[in-house]
Amino acid sequence: MNHFNSQTYIPQLAIDCVIFGYKEKELKVLVSKIHFKGDIYSLPSGFIFQHEGVDEAAHRILKERTGIANIFLEHYQNFGQANRTNKAIFQKIIEKNREFFESEKIIFTQADLEWLTSRFVSLGYYALVDINKVTLTKTEMDESMEWYNIHELPNLMMDHEEMVKKALKYLRLHLDTNIIVFNLLPETFIMKEVQDLYETIYEETYSRNNFQKKILDLKVLERLEKKFTGAQNKAPYLYRFKR
Repeated sequence: MNHFNSQTYIPQLAIDCVIFGYKEKELKVLVSKIHFKGDIYSLPSGFIFQHEGVDEAAHRILKERTGIANIFLEHYQNFGQANRTNKAIFQKIIEKNREFFESEKIIFTQADLEWLTSRFVSLGYYALVDINKVTLTKTEMDESMEWYNIHELPNLMMDHEEMVKKALKYLRLHLDTNIIVFNLLPETFIMKEVQDLYETIYEETYSRNNFQKKILDLKVLERLEKKFTGAQNKAPYLYRFKR
């Protein structure tokens, strides 16, 4: 029985997702370690069912890995070089896991291998999540799912490193215009946490007063009560994104 076929999935079309999270002043990316010997790392990826729209498929792939259904998600670029194929990756997997395959713990038919090693065009999506709400979940192809600092990623397969770089560039270009940055923060936050996040993403430092004016001028935040810190006169205000 074939695992992959054109009756089930759209052939030679895939989705790869750069999922950004933020914690302790670090911008992080969710990475899968493939469930085979060989230390092969990948962005969360998947194929598109024949009955699905592409955005619907991307949301499904993200929910499978994060447990979150309502998630900020945006298509940012397609990746379709003429030589874009998994052939070298699967040759490495088969060579290093020959006993596993020969024991029939998993059976890929010749048709499956031809499917998986064909040239694929990938639709690149990026997502922003509150990392504290994520429940990391492995699929049958994942040995592990972990958050990595964007500057400390393992060696990613194929062109996935390029995907991360392009997604970060796109995020920086659209951070203010789409007011998307608040998807990386918890529901309530202080202004210092917003500034820390901006400085982490752009790798720059900002004047506190100028930054606060810039953010408040966007008129997208609702000011709440002060956050008690033990010193009432220095307690910062809490904010949340306007509903």
